[in-house]
Amino acid sequence: MDVVFSEAHARHAPREFLLRGNFAPMAETVERAENLVRAAREMGHRVVAPDDWGMAPIAAVHSVDYLEFLETGHRRWMELPNANPEIHPHSFAGRHMRTRPEGIGGQVGYYIGDLSAPMVAGTWPASLASAHAAVQATELVLTGAPVAYALCRPPGHHAFADQAAGFCFVNNVAVAAQHARGKAGRVAILDVDVHHGNGTQGIFYDRSDVFFCSLHGDPGTFYPYFAGYGGERGAGAGEGYTLNLPLPHGTGDADYMPALDRALAAVRRFDPEVLLVSLGFDAYEKDPLGVLAISTDGFAEIARRIAGLGRPTVLVQEGGYHVGDLGRNLSAFLGAYQETIGAGAARG
Repeated sequence: MDVVFSEAHARHAPREFLLRGNFAPMAETVERAENLVRAAREMGHRVVAPDDWGMAPIAAVHSVDYLEFLETGHRRWMELPNANPEIHPHSFAGRHMRTRPEGIGGQVGYYIGDLSAPMVAGTWPASLASAHAAVQATELVLTGAPVAYALCRPPGHHAFADQAAGFCFVNNVAVAAQHARGKAGRVAILDVDVHHGNGTQGIFYDRSDVFFCSLHGDPGTFYPYFAGYGGERGAGAGEGYTLNLPLPHGTGDADYMPALDRALAAVRRFDPEVLLVSLGFDAYEKDPLGVLAISTDGFAEIARRIAGLGRPTVLVQEGGYHVGDLGRNLSAFLGAYQETIGAGAARG
């Protein structure tokens, strides 16, 4: 399996984020990606750097003004007196205020949705490279590979078309899905991160050509709180093309698999030409930011069932914050995935 990975991810290295009212050491770290790529190499997977796909695939998903903010925001921020080199907004637009301010002090609260998306000088180049990795992996699948893995960092599924949030700046899986739509009529996104992919849902909510399904911890008392409920099914032309399966906190392997089967049945009915998987390992039973209890063997079983769909598949890395076990969980997932598609090819 080809693994697409950019060393540029290390340029995004904020120190802290807000957690339960306190600034805590950053959970979305350089070490996450380094552990994942090390595991992939140890398994014998070919690790390749992404090509430069330019801005067109990203601009097909994100607004021009938002991308300009990501590219220039940190430089403009540092021109403020006594500015901290990490951007943490101190004021947010909220649901009652919609005017876009001209100054960078207001724009950071307009374009960043919460205090878990700190920006540093290297955030933009790292985010750009992360999106290019997702596009590269998608192109590999579009040109014949049964599966490819985009080892993206920063992750992306909380980023909306015009807003960063939840460690995410560019929505990698949405960029990949839109790129796939250039050659495929129907594309499905399955999100198995412990957090609801609210940004991805928002981008495709009124479309019928991209089916979005997310399994995640119940957002009633869990991030992102304001999206991911079962009644959210899409709008307009997209009504019925969003499926949310919120799970009770503490859900383990045995109770997770029936929900996954329901999601996979919905994907089969949609009949996509390409499947993209927002792959989070923060549903892990030991994850410090998670609320589910999936074991390492559980991730292997998730992989088997997804691979059993037999669809060309792009795996796009999202969360996973128990750094010590990230490599083990990835190895279990990729190993089971390859075994399943190998067995299918042998039977065919």
